[in-house]
Amino acid sequence: MTHPKQTVLETISGRWRSQTLYAGARLGLFEALGGGASAAEDVADQLYLNRRATYRLMRALACLGFMTESPDKSFALTEAGSYLRSDHPESLRGVVLLEEGPEHYAAWKHLSEMVRDGGENGFQRELGRPLFLHVAGDERYGRVFNEAMTSYSASETAMFLEALGGRDLADVKTLCDVGGGHGHLLCSVLARYPHLRGTVLDLAPTFENERALWARRMGVESRCAYVAGDMFKQVPAADAYLLKHVLHDWNDAECVQILSRIRGAANDGARLFVAEFVVTDAATPHFAKLFDIHMMCVSSGEERTAAEYGALFEKSGWRYVDARHSSFGPISVVEAEIAAQGARHG
Repeated sequence: MTHPKQTVLETISGRWRSQTLYAGARLGLFEALGGGASAAEDVADQLYLNRRATYRLMRALACLGFMTESPDKSFALTEAGSYLRSDHPESLRGVVLLEEGPEHYAAWKHLSEMVRDGGENGFQRELGRPLFLHVAGDERYGRVFNEAMTSYSASETAMFLEALGGRDLADVKTLCDVGGGHGHLLCSVLARYPHLRGTVLDLAPTFENERALWARRMGVESRCAYVAGDMFKQVPAADAYLLKHVLHDWNDAECVQILSRIRGAANDGARLFVAEFVVTDAATPHFAKLFDIHMMCVSSGEERTAAEYGALFEKSGWRYVDARHSSFGPISVVEAEIAAQGARHG
């Protein structure tokens, strides 16, 4: 059992660990080790870095389990380290560059004052505008953000599909992924259910790089359309809707706006699948409870319990059905269906 004092010390050093990982990803150390073991000084020369400082950083990364170090000061990637390479099919490099990058790092310094005054959105306090406006207005941050979203999608799609399980979608012909980015989740669902046709709805800049879109790469381009639009204003008609990591970005009133807009566009008998980190009961630790603090720092949103999602559904013309949880990751799928006529409140 870990001594309580050690728990405190390990938590204090958490930022040291994540910033060490960020430096390795940003400098390209994981890419440089793709071909096998290399001496630290050779990696330094390849990347135009200081030899001694590079060795010290790689030694720390080995200590954290992302590399192995040999007595001759050569290093090789571990399986965990391979996830930091940009060419890994489930790469997490983008997540590291976003969450440990300067914007998100700085947003966290406002946490104490937000808890004190009951406000939110450390990102806006730090940078003067909300995250999504910053994505559109800052080219460098926009690239990092989009890479991170791709990283998240690659690792979370499998969790979503497993949580969805053998859900019968025979009555669903058209599926819309609201805020679906490059379409990794939707295209994966289309690949599993060949009778479906789908639409990805997102802001126009999301689709500018056609090579980043997944429909052609996954062989479902004949059944997948990309539609530029604002989910607060207009949503395509469909038999079912996906929302992955969308509602947690917004406060309750904003969520009701989004869900009401979808309800107004939905076909008769439509269904809704919300993929989020769902907060568990008080006695059960869960990643959602920590990620909720992250959301306080970067947005106006929050992570919610299944019951809290049910309350949002009730206010926007939907009825809660159930919540299914992935067995190997923090993603859950909360399902809703169109509520009976007259059941809407708020």
